[in-house]
Amino acid sequence: MSEPLQFPTDSAGWTAFVTERPTAAIATVAEMDAALKAGPADAAAALELWNDADIALSQATHEAYLLSESHPDGDVRGIAEEQVQTLEALSAQRLLDRELFAALDGLDTAGLDDEQVRLLEHTLRDFRRGGVDLPDAVRERVRELTDRDTALSLEFSRNVRDGKRSVRVAPEGLVGLPQDFIDAHPAGDDGLVALTTDYPDLMPVREYATDRDTRTALVGAYNELAWPENDAVLAELLAVREERAKLLGYGDWADFETETRMIGTGAAIAEFLQRLDVASRDAADAEYPILLDRLRQDVPDAEAVTIADFFHLLSVLKKERFDVDAQEVRSYFPFEKVLPGVLQTTGRLLDVEYVPVDTPTWHDDVHSYDVVRGSERLGRIHLDLHPRDGKFSHAACFGLAPGISGRVLAESVLLCNFSRGLLTHDEVTTFFHEFGHLVHAILGGGQRFARFTGVATEWDFVEAPSQLLEEWAWDAEVLATFTANAAGDPIPADLVEKMKVADGFGRALEVRRQLGHANVSYHLHVDRPEDLQAATEHWYRVTSPVQPLAGLHSYAGFGHLTGYGACYYTYQWSLVIARDLLSGFGGELLDPTVAERYRREILEPGGSRDAADLVESFLGRPYGFDAYREWLTPGA
Repeated sequence: MSEPLQFPTDSAGWTAFVTERPTAAIATVAEMDAALKAGPADAAAALELWNDADIALSQATHEAYLLSESHPDGDVRGIAEEQVQTLEALSAQRLLDRELFAALDGLDTAGLDDEQVRLLEHTLRDFRRGGVDLPDAVRERVRELTDRDTALSLEFSRNVRDGKRSVRVAPEGLVGLPQDFIDAHPAGDDGLVALTTDYPDLMPVREYATDRDTRTALVGAYNELAWPENDAVLAELLAVREERAKLLGYGDWADFETETRMIGTGAAIAEFLQRLDVASRDAADAEYPILLDRLRQDVPDAEAVTIADFFHLLSVLKKERFDVDAQEVRSYFPFEKVLPGVLQTTGRLLDVEYVPVDTPTWHDDVHSYDVVRGSERLGRIHLDLHPRDGKFSHAACFGLAPGISGRVLAESVLLCNFSRGLLTHDEVTTFFHEFGHLVHAILGGGQRFARFTGVATEWDFVEAPSQLLEEWAWDAEVLATFTANAAGDPIPADLVEKMKVADGFGRALEVRRQLGHANVSYHLHVDRPEDLQAATEHWYRVTSPVQPLAGLHSYAGFGHLTGYGACYYTYQWSLVIARDLLSGFGGELLDPTVAERYRREILEPGGSRDAADLVESFLGRPYGFDAYREWLTPGA
C-alpha cells in the first residue's frame, strides 16, 4: 500500500507539485496505453494495464481539481485549472482512440471473473459514449466539444468561486440576528454594515433578520453571483452539450447523461419530476397560506412569499407554533464541539477511529486524519471547513486519491464554508451530509479497479448514503454526546423532539424548492431556451408558490449546472432511496449489527455492483416510494 500524499510546504514546491505530478501521470498513461496496444498476454493482463492508466489519470485529475478550488494562491489555482483541462482532454482523447478500443473490444472474456467482465463492459460502453466508432470528422468534432465542455465548466465554476458579492445595510437592518453576529459586523466609516454572500453571513441573515429589506438585499446579491460573467458561458455550455449529444446519437443531453444512471432515460426524469409534483402539491398548497399570513403580520401589503422570506418565516413559525427557537438551538452547536462530534458519531457508527495527522496541506485551516480500524489504516481525510477568498464557496466532498486495494490509500477532502463560532442546525446537518460522502469514499476505497472505487456508483444513487447520514443530526441520543451551550449543558431531548416535529412543517414547500432546481437543470438542457433568465424564473415561479426574486439571474451561480448537468433530480431520487434505507435501522440509529450490515452492503462495495442490488442486499427487498411519501407528508 502506498503512503498518503505528501504536500509541499512552500510556493515553489506547490508550483512544482501542480506541474510535475500531472506530467508524470500523463507519461504513465502513455506507457500503459502503448503496452495495451502492443497486445498483452491475456485479457486479465490487458485490464490491469487499463486499470494502471486509470489510477494514474484519476489521481492526477482529482489532485488538480481540488487545488483549483481550494489553494489560497491564485497562481497555483490557475495552473491547477489548466492541468484539469489537459487531463480531461486526455481522458476524452483515449475514448476516441480506435487502437485502444480494438485492444479491449477483441478480448476473450472466458477466463475473466465477474468484476473483470463488469470493468470491460463499462469501459467499452465509455468508449462508445465517447464517440470512438464515429466517422473521422465527427469524432474530431466530438473531441473539440468535449474539451470545450471542460473549459466552460471550469470557467463557470471559477466565476462562481470568485463571484462573492456584498451589500451594505444600516445597523438597524440587523435586528433579529444573534448578538455574536452583530458584534462581528460593526458599522464602517460610512455608518453602514457590510454583509457578504459567503455562507457565514448569508445563512444567518436569511433565517434571522426580521428586516425584509436586509434579507432581500443579501439574497438578491447571492442570486446575482457570477452574473453577467456566466451568462455567455452557460449559453455556450448548453449549446456544446446539445451538439455533442446529437452527434453521439442521443436525443438530448439528458438522454446522454441518464444512460449510465439508475433512472435510465431523459424522459424518465420528466416522469419522476411529475411524480414529485403530484406527491408534494397538496401539502405545499396547505403550507403556503400559513407563511403568507405570517409574512403579512410584518409586511401588511406583501403580495407573495419570496425566497428571501422563506427560511425566515419557517424559523419564525417553528418558534411560534412548535416552540423551537432557532437561536436557542444554535447556542448548542459551537464549531469546536461539532467537529469532534461528527467524528465521534461516524466513528462509532462505522467502527473506525480518526487519528489526527500533523502533515503539511494547502492551508492552515485544514484538519487531517487517518481513518483507522484496529491496526489497519483505511484512508486519510482532510477537512477544510471555513470560507476564504478564492475557495470553493459551497459544501462538497472532493476526491484526492482513488483507493485501490493493496496499492493506493484512499484520500478525500471536504471543502465547506462553516462559521468558526456557533453553527445553525442546518449547517450541522450539512456537515453530516458531506461527511457521508467522505466516509463512502474511504470505506468504498478498497476496490481492485479505479473505475469502481469509492463513490463511483450510479450518479443518482451517490447522494443516498449522505442523505441517510443526515438523520444522525436529528437524534437526541447522538446530539447529547457532543452539544453544549455556554453553560456546558447538552441540547435537551425534548427540544430535539420538538425540532423533529417542527421540521415536518414546510417540508413539502422545501421539496417544491428542490423541484424548482431540478426543473431548471432539466429544462435548460432539454428545451434550450434563448432567454435563460426568463426560462429560469418561469420554472421557479410555476413549480413553487414561494416566488423567486424577480429579474435576477440565479442560473449564473447555480454551480450544479456543470457537474450535475440536466440531472439535479438526483437529490430527490436519492432521497427516496435514503428514506427507505433508514427503515432498515428500525429506529435504532446506533444499532451496531445494522450499522455493520449497512457498511458492508452499501458503503464498502463502492461501485463494484449496481446500486439497486446494493440496496436490495441491505433491505432484503427492492427499494420503494412509500417511506419517502410518509416523510413528505407527516401526519397525513
